[in-house]
Amino acid sequence: MGSSFRLLKILRVLFSERIDELLPQPKRRFLKALAWCAPSVRDKRSRGERLRDALQTLGPVFVKFGQMLSTRRDLLPPDIAGPLAELQDRVKPFSEKVSRSMIETELDCSIDEIFSEFSSEVMASASVAQVHAAQLKTGEKVIIKVIRPGIEKVIEEDLKLMMTIAKFVEKNFIDGKRLKLVQVLSDYRMTILDELDLMREAANTALIRRNFIDSPICYVPNIYWDYTRRNVMVEERVYGTPISRIDIFKDKKVNMERLAERGVEIFFTQVFDHSFFHADMHPGNVFVDISDPESPVYKAVDFGIVGTLDPTSQAYLAQNLIAFFDRDYRAVAELHVESGWVPKDTNIGEFESAIRTVCEPIFQKPLGEISFGILLIRLFEVARRFQMEVQPQLILLQKTLLNVEGLGRELYPELDLWKTGKPFLDRWVKERLGARGIAEYAKRNISRWAVQFPALTNTVLSAPERLERLEAIQTQQAESLSRIAGEAKKRRLSRYVSTILGVFGLILSGSALNFDHDWLAMYWPLMIAVLSLVLLVRR
Repeated sequence: MGSSFRLLKILRVLFSERIDELLPQPKRRFLKALAWCAPSVRDKRSRGERLRDALQTLGPVFVKFGQMLSTRRDLLPPDIAGPLAELQDRVKPFSEKVSRSMIETELDCSIDEIFSEFSSEVMASASVAQVHAAQLKTGEKVIIKVIRPGIEKVIEEDLKLMMTIAKFVEKNFIDGKRLKLVQVLSDYRMTILDELDLMREAANTALIRRNFIDSPICYVPNIYWDYTRRNVMVEERVYGTPISRIDIFKDKKVNMERLAERGVEIFFTQVFDHSFFHADMHPGNVFVDISDPESPVYKAVDFGIVGTLDPTSQAYLAQNLIAFFDRDYRAVAELHVESGWVPKDTNIGEFESAIRTVCEPIFQKPLGEISFGILLIRLFEVARRFQMEVQPQLILLQKTLLNVEGLGRELYPELDLWKTGKPFLDRWVKERLGARGIAEYAKRNISRWAVQFPALTNTVLSAPERLERLEAIQTQQAESLSRIAGEAKKRRLSRYVSTILGVFGLILSGSALNFDHDWLAMYWPLMIAVLSLVLLVRR
């Protein structure tokens, strides 16, 4: 019942904001029949502003969707992309009074005991939390992140509704099972619920900070663990220019090409070197230190959503990307089969031909003009033909890749994503999958192998003794089975004899009671023999 009411609310909000006007004309006419459920809003807001307001009204799951859309300005009309960008850090905040109360409850003391300064003005407000500026009594400038009150219940309701829809699609549509909507949604549920735990976000931040501790191109703020709880996090305040302020970058003569390339380098470093990447890289979470315009430094925040890749997925992804941009479609097809992304019985030749058909027109453009967004859409079309299953572990990666591409193209429209990424991938494959990679793997694992070596040696040396014991056990089992079989045979024979004697007795009794003819005494042994034979055959 709760899901039904939530669905009605969603429909009401969407139609009250006339979101149906964003759809193509045929679908718009179809949905207009449902518009009676909500009054039409007549105001001067653009369609993008109405979409933004609708997503804010519907809650954090929908705001996240709007944030993701806002990172692809190259794929959206300007009147929609602009208002959606406000969802990155300008969602309607909750009251300062509620925020203070939550901070004091979580830290179990008054704000004045810890902070010498506390700003009641909200610095930024996003889908699940908002941020206040403050200063510790020890002098450090910090920000305090506070989870929105009651947000978990709203998210759970939306996730339940989405799961109901996902199960329906998987059960009733041809592509439903292949898309793995239930599994993808389950992974997304864990991701967004994890974002509500600021202790987890703090741990993610600490790990990524260690990964980039000596990096000249990326800085991650420090966490103050003594003042961090599940619903409140205190973090070093970083200063920089929001990545979306391209006007400032141009005014300060920032090297835009280098800035865009460094963003791509940070992404590939996280995915392939660290196996742990920031999966929520919308412009509201990225700042830039432009004190040296020729060497801009990224400053990233908000690590509530992160992604990981296992070594196998890393290797297949790197090799796929290299083969794809080398136009080695045969290798792409074979790697998809080897990785299990398409069925093992897929016809490699047909798959290769299908990939070539959709990709060659794209590669007629300069690499700098190729959009990964369009590319993914084309590959999805190929996937439908060859039953390629959605890989849930790659969903966050694909989303982040789209974010990075959109951000890079916004900064430097001539960005050649492949020119920046290919040398990195070539080096990674050579180091990880070549002789050097094998040596490094051995070096990293030698201590673990050394611990396991005594047990392995003992296993090898005791193998002959174990084989002899196994043979003795097998011989003993064979003798036991033979003895059991013999006893069973004797029991069956005993039952046959008992049956014959029983029948023999019955016949004798019948002859004694009912017959006094001489012929019975002559033929009854033959009758017994025939009857006994019949009984034996039936046994």
